[in-house]
Amino acid sequence: AAGLLLFAVLEGIVLAGGHTRLREDQPPETMVILGCQVMERGPSELLQDRLDTALDYLETQPDMTVVVSGGQGSNEPESEAACMRDYLVEHGVEAGRILMEDQSHSTAENLRFTQQVLEDNGLEADGGLLIVSNGFHLARVRMLAERYYGEEVSTLAAPSSHLPSRVWMYLREPLALLKSFFLD
Repeated sequence: AAGLLLFAVLEGIVLAGGHTRLREDQPPETMVILGCQVMERGPSELLQDRLDTALDYLETQPDMTVVVSGGQGSNEPESEAACMRDYLVEHGVEAGRILMEDQSHSTAENLRFTQQVLEDNGLEADGGLLIVSNGFHLARVRMLAERYYGEEVSTLAAPSSHLPSRVWMYLREPLALLKSFFLD
């Protein structure tokens, strides 16, 4: 019973955190798109949801720098970052606006390694960031970003259009949140 109660509380946190939050006191200057699985045909449905959401936002922000963050898993034909860069360029984003972080294999590494990419390019890793991911992921993203960057960041919630993935992720994410709270 205690385990079910804990799961229910964590699921509530995931659901409550699953929406866009833009800081009014610090408009975002840099967008970070977190990776997700890449298939032989290109981005998975969840990754495409993230990319399409980012593209919609970037239409109104022609000067925003974009960091694509994600390494290559053993079952992926290329790094998530390379796939995202190619998708964005194919959809009209200038390649010169896109920085790549292609070594990470977890959300924690996405954020830590992106911090180094930002520093290497003279950009601030602070509240001026807008992190894009699916809604189920954002509660954990905010928690980890606060740890690594020292303050709250803005987040942009992408939908999760692939129903089986959405169901699985909403079951998985409370456990990932707990793991990240203690181990990341």
